[in-house]
Amino acid sequence: VTVFGTLMYVVEGPEHGFTSIPKGIYWAIVTLTTVGFGDIVPKTPLGQVISSMVMITGYSIIAVPTGIFTAELANAMRGEQLKHDCPVCSKNNHEHGAAFCSRCGNALFPKVVQEN
Repeated sequence: VTVFGTLMYVVEGPEHGFTSIPKGIYWAIVTLTTVGFGDIVPKTPLGQVISSMVMITGYSIIAVPTGIFTAELANAMRGEQLKHDCPVCSKNNHEHGAAFCSRCGNALFPKVVQEN
């Protein structure tokens, strides 16, 4: 935020609304958090490129951790539903999708033979 704000102050300058480094930092925070009030906007092509980088950075900071958290939460909730005990050693904590017990090696889901 500090680097982007200072960079925009240097690139855009006071004539485009970036009257100080703290004002540039304010702009960077508003842009990075995807709020975008529009009270200060870059006018030069280089400023617009920097602005685009700040926006993409903001999306990645917000979206990527949110996706990771959601995926982990879904795995944790699914894991609760798929807990099963080993029929031989009674171990009840196996990795998701495991077909064999990690302690004794026996099949967790023995095949059922159907008689005709």
